[in-house]
Amino acid sequence: MSNTFNKLFNLIEKKDAVVGIIGLGYVGLPIVIRFCEEGFRVIGFDVDPAKTESLSKGKSYIKHIPSEKIASFVKKPSPSFEATTDMSNLKKVDAIIICVPTPLTDKREPDLTYIENTAKEIKKYLRAGQLISLESTTYPGTTDELLLPLFEENGLKAGKDFFLVFSPEREDPGRIDFTTKTIPKVVGGITKQCLKLGSALYSKIINNIVPVSSTRAAEMTKLLENIYRSVNIALVNELKMLCDRMDIDIWDVINASKTKPFGFQAFYPGPGLGGHCIPIDPFYLTWKAREYDFSTRFIELAGEINSNMPYYVVQRVMEALNGEGKSLKGSKIMVLGIAYKKNVDDLRESPSLELVRILKEKGAKVDYNDPFIPVAVSHRRHFTMRSTKLTDRNIKKYDCVLIATDHSAYDYKWIVKNSQLVVDTRNATAGIKNKKIVKA
Repeated sequence: MSNTFNKLFNLIEKKDAVVGIIGLGYVGLPIVIRFCEEGFRVIGFDVDPAKTESLSKGKSYIKHIPSEKIASFVKKPSPSFEATTDMSNLKKVDAIIICVPTPLTDKREPDLTYIENTAKEIKKYLRAGQLISLESTTYPGTTDELLLPLFEENGLKAGKDFFLVFSPEREDPGRIDFTTKTIPKVVGGITKQCLKLGSALYSKIINNIVPVSSTRAAEMTKLLENIYRSVNIALVNELKMLCDRMDIDIWDVINASKTKPFGFQAFYPGPGLGGHCIPIDPFYLTWKAREYDFSTRFIELAGEINSNMPYYVVQRVMEALNGEGKSLKGSKIMVLGIAYKKNVDDLRESPSLELVRILKEKGAKVDYNDPFIPVAVSHRRHFTMRSTKLTDRNIKKYDCVLIATDHSAYDYKWIVKNSQLVVDTRNATAGIKNKKIVKA
């Protein structure tokens, strides 16, 4: 082992290593907290000054992360955490963890702009004795094809002078049965030395480390996890549409099927796919597969089915309104829940945004309510909306209430009682018998 390796390893083992986290969102901020909880000094980096200013004041902007927790780490006179937009502070850190977004372009191709820009900043300040971990979801080959040659342009050698790993994020915002600490951490390194250091670092904050053979294997691991979910959700979404035609309750079918103690895992239909992972990650692999002259038909078909679900839901709303002698054009629609899943304040890729867009395009007058998201902004769909308060008087004026996200805070019996018509995409009204309810 080199002296550089030994020095960094000892810093990590003694918790004297300074950790830098780039990207202070739903992925980066939980990691900040775990390192601080374990006694490390942490510097958080973000391009958004509003985020760094908020954190510096001890205020959280993510629902499931309490401000009190942040405040305890920035407390003077000896704070363990500082947030900054100044990337020159990278030269102060021993380990760098990249947690920046990896969206898709309009053509469903990988957009690595955030990773590339971050890597260029790291390169400016890269020195011997630093460990770099990429956590952002991407296609297999990103770490060794993009980051490795860029970082070695300065004359430093990976595995000798600096150390490079890929460790996919597995955060699930709002989940309480598994946490950052208890979700096993997959790590793949450019070299064996890289893997040892990456595993050593993460083992200080996470209970179970899962080393794999390469960075490519680690990159593929994350894609497989989310493709598995995407394909199976597409399957139940397709069966949901078939069951509607056959007058069969798909929820009844799923509940019965999941009683089998083996060979079946329950997935649930919905108005589309949301979150930063499942709607996006599969297309990173379809794009890379084309380089190998390979067609990923299952993945692409699943994407088509899931992307079509908002249109199917709107069609069901139209049919339900027609049954009441009303047209969609000019009707007042209340969308309940604009977050991508229940009980979170996360708007990323939410199918509710697409529902709002389509409904508005078809001439409906649309409002929304979400107890966790007071203001919804969709740059892609060119609208900004504010949550409308739910009251007896308010809800009665809508021609249709569309349940898009099944937040636990909602009183569904009250909603059904006071609504003219309810279209339920989440089976939130299960157990409530009323002719007003239409499943979609």
